[in-house]
Amino acid sequence: MEQFIVGFIRGPHGVSGNFKVESTSGVFEHFYSMKEVTLRNGKTGDSKPFKVESVDEGAATLYMKLDGINSPEDVKKYNGWEIIVPRKYAKKLEKDEWYIEDLKNCALNYYPEQGNDGLAVKTAPTTGKPVTVGTITDVIEGGSGNLLEVLLAEDLDLLADNLKSAEGKKRTVYVPFNFNFVRNVDVKNKTIQLMHLWILE
Repeated sequence: MEQFIVGFIRGPHGVSGNFKVESTSGVFEHFYSMKEVTLRNGKTGDSKPFKVESVDEGAATLYMKLDGINSPEDVKKYNGWEIIVPRKYAKKLEKDEWYIEDLKNCALNYYPEQGNDGLAVKTAPTTGKPVTVGTITDVIEGGSGNLLEVLLAEDLDLLADNLKSAEGKKRTVYVPFNFNFVRNVDVKNKTIQLMHLWILE
């Protein structure tokens, strides 16, 4: 079953085990339909399921109470943990919105006929077919917007030698997740189009 991160625990609220929730989407409506959630430690991978007792909103903050978490001390054990739910409880998507989990493992493709945008390249294919330059491994929140974390392909020949990783090791780069740099997001076929090669520098 597909699981999605919908929020994070951000400290206790009161003395009864309620806690503050940071919503990954910035909205709270979908939390009210949740009956069960899983808490997961993003660092260790440890996880534990809980039944939802209550969800309340106040002062632009969401408060949640789970069965078995009954004090501020209990909350502190899970502070910073991810709140994970099945897809049906995740936020309904608007146009040009995607779940991070759906973006992961998408191939980042570049079409050589687009031109190399001034980046030094080797001989590029001229078949009109896309070249997979890397794979999306995560989406990171940046200061001016989200960034796609991209693991570059080992056999990538489009980059100049001086831009490749040392000793042939795989290299991770970050690409702004906006219309200027990526388009044609197709999570069904797991592909995203890269618009400019130079952003991989």
